[in-house]
Amino acid sequence: MGRNVLAIFAHPDDPDFSCAGTVAKWIADGDEVRYVSCTSGDKGSSELGINPAELSLTREREQAAAAKELGVTGCTFLRHKDGELEVTRAFRAEIAQLLRQFKPDAVVTHDPWQHYQIHPDHRAVGQVVVDAVASARDHLYFEYQTLGELNAHRVKDVYLFSPESANLWVDISDTIHRKIAAVSHHKSQIKNNPDVEGRVRQRAAQAGASQGLAFAEAFRHIELR
Repeated sequence: MGRNVLAIFAHPDDPDFSCAGTVAKWIADGDEVRYVSCTSGDKGSSELGINPAELSLTREREQAAAAKELGVTGCTFLRHKDGELEVTRAFRAEIAQLLRQFKPDAVVTHDPWQHYQIHPDHRAVGQVVVDAVASARDHLYFEYQTLGELNAHRVKDVYLFSPESANLWVDISDTIHRKIAAVSHHKSQIKNNPDVEGRVRQRAAQAGASQGLAFAEAFRHIELR
């Protein structure tokens, strides 16, 4: 039996640029992966006069197509406002409820401790997800959630992508073409980048260089037992 993996991220395209090669590899190995996007990326455009609501719909469609490309089971969109995510008790409760609902063995998210990370959404999501992992495992945290059908749930592994200090490198030499295919679905985000494939390959090569890997994705792996 494969693992149940939940990837929780700030914006559509975050997982595909950060860990799509690993996701493809895990799915090929029998894991089931599900995506949760905390926003729909309604501010993710430099185009003047663009309608944020239409942009959100476009980016949700792009993320759904990229997820399908990789074999991801499904996408959940929480539809918070882009750029306005904060570390709050309510947000942590929302994520804890998802963890108790989907019961993942492993969670993938942003590294909240990455130095000089300027995007507030990335910092907030990473911190809230890590905090929610701790909350979801004890029934007295947000106890109203466990009075119904939900039970406390213990996540076994956390993988932080784009980490400040990596301790795990996944060889994606066999799946980098899947990563490139997934990224290519985010047309609203890459239309001004004529060589997105070259960019993806360059970053993966840089990530793998220290480990003697042609292409890799780096993580901070936190084992919880």
